[in-house]
Amino acid sequence: MGFFAARQPILDRHKSLFGYELLFRTSLVNVFPDVDQEKATSKMIEVLQFDLGLDRISEGKLAFINFTEQTLLGGYPELLPKKKVVIEILETAKPTKALFLALQQLHNKGYLLALDDFVHNDRWNQFYPLINIIKIGYLESSQEQISQTIDAVKNYPHIKLLAEKVETNKQFKEALNLGFDYFQGYFFSRPEVIKSVSLTPGQTSIAGLMNKVVAEDPNFDEIAQLFELDVTLSFKLLRYTQSAVFKRRNPIKTIKQAVLMLGKAELERFVGLLFAAQFSGDKPQELIRLSMQRAKFCELLAYHCSHGSNSSSAFLTGMLSLVDAMLDADLNEVINNLPLSQDIKLALTEKKGWLANCVALCKQFEKGIWHKMEASCKQLNIPYIEVLRDYEIASDWAEDKLDELL
Repeated sequence: MGFFAARQPILDRHKSLFGYELLFRTSLVNVFPDVDQEKATSKMIEVLQFDLGLDRISEGKLAFINFTEQTLLGGYPELLPKKKVVIEILETAKPTKALFLALQQLHNKGYLLALDDFVHNDRWNQFYPLINIIKIGYLESSQEQISQTIDAVKNYPHIKLLAEKVETNKQFKEALNLGFDYFQGYFFSRPEVIKSVSLTPGQTSIAGLMNKVVAEDPNFDEIAQLFELDVTLSFKLLRYTQSAVFKRRNPIKTIKQAVLMLGKAELERFVGLLFAAQFSGDKPQELIRLSMQRAKFCELLAYHCSHGSNSSSAFLTGMLSLVDAMLDADLNEVINNLPLSQDIKLALTEKKGWLANCVALCKQFEKGIWHKMEASCKQLNIPYIEVLRDYEIASDWAEDKLDELL
């Protein structure tokens, strides 16, 4: 499932980036969705905690996040780290005693507070010692209203003024001369929509397994325990070990025995297969089969390229080369968030290295670009006739394994 958020930069007086306002979205369509503000706030917190990640979307800058009166009274802001966010009190909030106490608690805990789309009212006077930033809609407010707010907070030098909806250079200079400290609006940048990928529990289990298996010195006890926590994974592991490829003198009695029998290299291949099956979701089976075919083909190519000792890395690279299609997500984002070696990441995100050449050859075979296939084989110093044979082997292998996993 995809989750979305828009961000709009907030600049200081020197037009340097100060932070981002984060806005809830339900798709790549860059408009506020027809949902309740409280649901939008709750969903935004969920997205930041479990999907997009606050550090990633705000790039280390302060994140301005809208909160309704109810979410403030419910203590929702405390779910976010105080040093990374600015709590925006929406203009719909009323200056009640309950709200004052809630904001006082946040202030005492070190949270930065901002009044959004603010128009001065004497009832807010008692709140000013708690407030750090006041946001004023520059286009929507009259000069008189702006002046009233500036006069009202002049005795509170800790309060900074932020001009919203600044659309021209002229308006920026006007606001600058009026004493505004921060600026936000289409003159600088329209909101940019960012999508993240939310993993299912099954996908999370596979990602955790991958993290353990690809370690330089894997802990087989921990790997066995991860399998034991998931009945489906345990069943597939035992089924996989029944293959005639693995010769056994005695029957398998425990999950750990199955893990040890496979060993690191074969475990990497197996987890890669599980990855393809889990991450393909409701995609056509052909997509899973193709990823498995690429995995096996790249593994076989590794031996021709004098990289036989890294065949499991080649297998994983081929497998992951279609992960963007499986998740309907940006390839760079997915790959950079997975526990992979730098060689694999460079191959998939920057198309660099021998692993990238193997993936390129896979794609050429799939599309039947014969002249490029021959050129690539020559570049990799691989006999063309042997590659044709390997491609057929990989195709048959993928068909067999697909039946085992699905």
